[in-house]
Amino acid sequence: MSADNTQGGNVAEIKITSEVAGRVCELLQQVGARIADGDDIALIEAMKMEIPVASSAAGTIKQIVVKIDDMVAEGQTIAIVET
Repeated sequence: MSADNTQGGNVAEIKITSEVAGRVCELLQQVGARIADGDDIALIEAMKMEIPVASSAAGTIKQIVVKIDDMVAEGQTIAIVET
C-alpha cells in the first residue's frame, strides 16, 4: 500500500496503490464505505498468492478505479479515499 496525497480545501484525497503487479481477484469495499487506516480494499492475485491492498488512512472511499479481473501494475491506483 502506498499513498499520494492531494489536498483540496479541508479534504485530502489519498490514492491507494498496489504494491505488486497482478490481477484484481476481489474488491472488499464499496464506494461510500467508511474505512480505518489499514483496512483492506482489494485483493491482488500475484504469483498464485492473494496480496491485500490496504488503506494508508482512515476516511471514505470516494472512487474505486479498478474492476475484478483487471490487470494492475505495481504502483497503479486502486482506489481514492477522502480523509
